[in-house]
Amino acid sequence: MGIVLQGGTIVTAGDVFRADLRIEGEKVSSLGLGLTRTDDTVYGVDGCYLFPGGVDPHTHFDLPAGEIFTSDDFFTGTRAALLGGTTTVLDFATQFHGESLAQALRNWQAKARGKAFTDYGFHMAVTDWSESVAEEMDLLAREDGITSFKFYMAYKNTLQVDDTVLLQAFRKTKENGSLLCLHCENGDLVFDLTREALRRGERSPRFHPLTRPVAAEKEAVSRAIALAEAVGAPLYIVHVSTRDALAEIVKAKLRGLKVYAETCPQYLLLDDSRYGAEGFEGAKYVISPPLRPAGHQEALWQGLEAKVIDTLATDHCAFNFRGQKELGREDFSRIPNGMPGVETRLGLLYTYGVKSGRMGLSDFAALTAANPAKLFGLYPRKGTLAVGSDADVVVWNPEGSTALSAGTLHQQVDYSPFEGFKIEGKAEYVFLRGRLVVQEGRLLDVRPSGGYVFRSRRSEVGTGGNKRA
Repeated sequence: MGIVLQGGTIVTAGDVFRADLRIEGEKVSSLGLGLTRTDDTVYGVDGCYLFPGGVDPHTHFDLPAGEIFTSDDFFTGTRAALLGGTTTVLDFATQFHGESLAQALRNWQAKARGKAFTDYGFHMAVTDWSESVAEEMDLLAREDGITSFKFYMAYKNTLQVDDTVLLQAFRKTKENGSLLCLHCENGDLVFDLTREALRRGERSPRFHPLTRPVAAEKEAVSRAIALAEAVGAPLYIVHVSTRDALAEIVKAKLRGLKVYAETCPQYLLLDDSRYGAEGFEGAKYVISPPLRPAGHQEALWQGLEAKVIDTLATDHCAFNFRGQKELGREDFSRIPNGMPGVETRLGLLYTYGVKSGRMGLSDFAALTAANPAKLFGLYPRKGTLAVGSDADVVVWNPEGSTALSAGTLHQQVDYSPFEGFKIEGKAEYVFLRGRLVVQEGRLLDVRPSGGYVFRSRRSEVGTGGNKRA
């Protein structure tokens, strides 16, 4: 007995075609017509798109920030992700000073185990480098399926590492076949500008973007590419926010370097005018890198269209406005950095990318599923709809529209940065490994059924398709 999704349009990174999809157990068993057998459960999905379940390669659930934690843990965060059409997340297991990588991984496994509604994996965020940590990278890649490691060029005196560490880390990732991910901002410049701003009494949220200027990202991206090129290692740059940084990435790609770029909906749809909101409202948009002046969004959209930006992630790092963001009322540098978005990623890109005519359906599938799955060792198990792939399927009904509101979203946070934004269509059904978990906006089982995914090495990102709706 299987499940047949009948009458829909299947969308992958390489193609768009009308066909039925049959599920047996946890896998896609066949694509085509006339697939129904006796005792199958059949869902009529005429007029709907069948997307591969979304893969969000950048979340922060249950992350400590000083004495507080992000408002979404794995239970609430992955629940919201699933309702929005994301079936796999890659979170950042963070090594804090004095910890081994194995300790950090155990900490994050405990946070996620039995609580995740989506499947999940981890990048390892490295903040305390040593020879033993370098050796552990090999062990984690081989035995735990941790095949990506993140470093920070920002957050001086807490997370930031220097160029010597980065060079050693690049050599290690090249050696063991893993992928180095980088937060690219010049942390020394940001530290100095922040100190000077506070000295002048500039303490409100509107000063946050001024202390993390475009130059801080551009310089760090340029330096990171130079270090990666010197070693001959691949590089994945998280949350690209400026045309200047993107220009450096384009130049590297044209030279044939394996440099991959990620951006997020907030950098495509919001700008730095939000920091001038009345009172303390600008604190809701304090993220790093910050929102940029309006001209940068167009460059990022063009980067998506030209396929020089490889993935659309969320950097979901939610803090409540009340009681958490408010900790920085007297000092913007104390505002916890981050915003929610794991639930709205697919809807925003479909509405403002596909429906606006800026990209095709296959581009959408590449950015939200196939490319992150390929880069982070999940493909073709995840990220596509093919025989033998996990039956992670989003049945997207393109009809109707809704306005986003924190009051109707499921992220555990008291605001939405996209309040009032219009979303076209919705995830009518969501299947996770062949199991119907979401129907018409309702979670069908309150018990989490997500599991840990062991990842292999990176595979190459192709050009994808360009078929339009």
